[in-house]
Amino acid sequence: MLADLFWVLLIGATVLWLAVNGLFFYVTRIEPRSLSRRLAETLVIGGGIVFPFFLLSGLLAYALSIMPDQRLEGTGVQIRVTGEQWWWRVEYIPEPGAEPIVAANEIRLPVDHRTEIKLGADKFIHSFWIPALAGKMDMFPGRETRLAVEPTKVGVYRGQCAEFCGEAHALMAFQAVVMEQDEFAAWLEKERQDAVMPASDLARQGEAIFLEEGCGACHTVRGTEARGPAGPDLTHVGSRLSLGAAVLPSDREAFADWVRHTKRIKPGVKMPPYVHLSDEKLSALSAYLEGLK
Repeated sequence: MLADLFWVLLIGATVLWLAVNGLFFYVTRIEPRSLSRRLAETLVIGGGIVFPFFLLSGLLAYALSIMPDQRLEGTGVQIRVTGEQWWWRVEYIPEPGAEPIVAANEIRLPVDHRTEIKLGADKFIHSFWIPALAGKMDMFPGRETRLAVEPTKVGVYRGQCAEFCGEAHALMAFQAVVMEQDEFAAWLEKERQDAVMPASDLARQGEAIFLEEGCGACHTVRGTEARGPAGPDLTHVGSRLSLGAAVLPSDREAFADWVRHTKRIKPGVKMPPYVHLSDEKLSALSAYLEGLK
């Protein structure tokens, strides 16, 4: 629908530009002759006032006619997104009153389905924007705004905070992943589950280090002792496409880099860098985090 609006407005603007500038070019270059007062007034009023008025009025009427559809509520799963400093808390609500399925820094959407996104913020104003799917919507502390999107093509689209919110504003991005409806349902069911058990000795060592270092005071890994509410939920962090709000790829090397150089990668972030960890411990911790799929 937004694409249709874009093309209609673009065509209308092109027609107006060609008409006005074509008329100007005609009387100044093709037929540069004196005009009678009546003809000159006809050209100015007709070409400069009447034609633009009716064309722009038609474009405005079309744009206003589709606004009610833009405000329609979503059906099925709702998503609540909260802007933090500087990351995104994401909660999927399968049905009214259901326990939210918590994730972070990535949004998954079913294709050809209208999904309602409830937007809020923790302490600072943010702005939620997925340019390829919908317009911007501001996020305010203590107030809920809403946006409904209906993607029509499977793919991965970049989202971004579009309101300056502090030191790491430019590094507050995310991916919006549009999936086939059955794939989305299967993914959501998997996302609901507790974290998988470590599959290797190295990953099990990493889990022990994760708990020993107190990471569970800020992060939640469902199914373990880690129940921290302050930072991003890490239950399935290894299955996400990126790390640190779309700053790094989601691989073992990136996990290690993030843990050791947090402040360098994202200035102003509240998580402290764990520079005291040895390479061996850091490797084990990274293996554990990468395995949380």
